[in-house]
Order: sequence, then C-alpha cells, then structure tokens
Amino acid sequence: MFRCLQRLHSLRFKASPRQTPHLLKVLAASCVFTLLAACQSPLKLDTYPTGRLRPATLPAAPFALQALVLPEGAYPRLRVYIEGDGHAWATAFQPSTDPTPYTSLMVELAAQDPTPAVYLARPCQFIQGPACTVDVWTRSRFDSPQIQAMDAALSLLKRRYGVEHFELVGHSGGGAVALVLAGKREDVGQVQTLAGNLDPALWVQLHHLTPLAQPMLPLDYKGRLSSLPQRHFVGLNDPVMPAAIAQAYGAALKGTCVEVVTVPADHTQGYQAQWERLANQPIGCHTP
Repeated sequence: MFRCLQRLHSLRFKASPRQTPHLLKVLAASCVFTLLAACQSPLKLDTYPTGRLRPATLPAAPFALQALVLPEGAYPRLRVYIEGDGHAWATAFQPSTDPTPYTSLMVELAAQDPTPAVYLARPCQFIQGPACTVDVWTRSRFDSPQIQAMDAALSLLKRRYGVEHFELVGHSGGGAVALVLAGKREDVGQVQTLAGNLDPALWVQLHHLTPLAQPMLPLDYKGRLSSLPQRHFVGLNDPVMPAAIAQAYGAALKGTCVEVVTVPADHTQGYQAQWERLANQPIGCHTP
C-alpha cells in the first residue's frame, strides 16, 4: 500500500496536465482496492453459500476450469455467469501469483438465480496447473488459448445438460470473454454484462496500460454481434470501466439489439437490484 501511495504522489509530477486528472483517479481507486485486498483472502467455494449449485472441475486443455454446476438434468436454456479478471494484480504494478477472486459478483448472482444457471471461472482461477503462468491472467488474458478453453467448457456443458441455447453473463473482463464466445458460437442467444470490458483495446488506451498480447476482441466479431441481443450494465461510479467504453463499443458495433443501462454502482457493488429487475426482461431491438 505504501508503494501504491508513493506512486500516486510521484505521478502528479510526471503526468502531463491533460492526463493527470484521469490517471490520478484510476490510481487512487487502485490504491483503495489494494488496501481492501490486504484484508482478504481468495474465495473458497466449498465454504461459500452457492444454493443448489455444486463445485465441479471442467477439463478444458491446457487448463482445468472451476465451475459451479446444476444437478443432473436437461436444461435446454442455460445461463452461464462468467467470472471477471479476478485478483490478477496484487498491487497497481505487481501481478498476483493467484488470480482467484477475493469476492465474486458472478458467484453471488449465479447462486441466487431462479432460472437454470451455472458459474464458470476463468483459466487458473481456483485451479492452478502447469499451463498457469502470470502471463495467462495479465497480458494474455484474452488470447486464443484462454478463449478456446472457455469455449470448450461451454461445449462440455452443452453435452452434459442438453443445452440448445446459452445466455452468457460476464463481469468486467468476463464481459469481453462472453462477447467473443457469442461471436464464435451459433448457440448463444443473448449476452448481458455488468461493468463489462466491451472493448479491451480501448480500455488499455484509456488507462495507459501495457498493451495486451494477442487478444481476441469483441469488435472482431461485429458481423454476428451486431444482431445479437445484449444488455450492458454500466456503473456510474466505476473508474475501472468508465461509461466511455460501452459508448464507444455501441458506436462501433452499430447493433440493433443493444441496451446500455446505467446504474449507481462502482466496479463490483450496486448492481444486484437492477439485475433482479431486468435480467429476465426481453432485450429490445430496433430497425436501423
């Protein structure tokens, strides 16, 4: 935390006048998250209230993915909650050695969802393996191996439960993953995101971060996504994923079925009430 605050102080003298307000705001938020993280530990699913869902491991080479799954049965329509980037960074400038989230909006919503729903973690969260390197959850978090693993997990769930149509729900970086998967697959009927990273390339630019390695990006799939129903919840008090991300994504996509819902929320808290109200409401489409 001291190093974070020290960096915050020095940034005032190194950033340009135009960059300073934005960078200070982002770094200050990062310092707060760092302080909170110091009092927490990685989430333990076996001690967390997950309702009817039970922990399971899904093989998705080269990774094994943590999931919370339903009892055996047929679920033609299945909602999949996709985790965010988790605890990818220990501080604003130091990668974490374990990306497992400390808290999870996606676990909470999946556990409370009255519709058929499961939870799917990202590679190396909860389960470490030989393929798990720091690069997996930092610069390469949206690269092909990670996306292909998530895709394989969906296919496994499809076979296990007889799924005909998926709805994908993503938080933060999980929003980008959900959109890319929807762009790749033919069985995704709609996508909803909460504080979603809808344009990782723009996000990196806005925060002046190290460029991502070889990301698979939602806007690479504009053809399919432009007609896919999608609803994006944007926190008005979220410095991590500002509203400009969703605005730019919508303008570039020119989608006919895209809703953006602004919520008095930060990056992780304040979404539950609006989600309960709108999650099962049809997403409106319009004629371009």
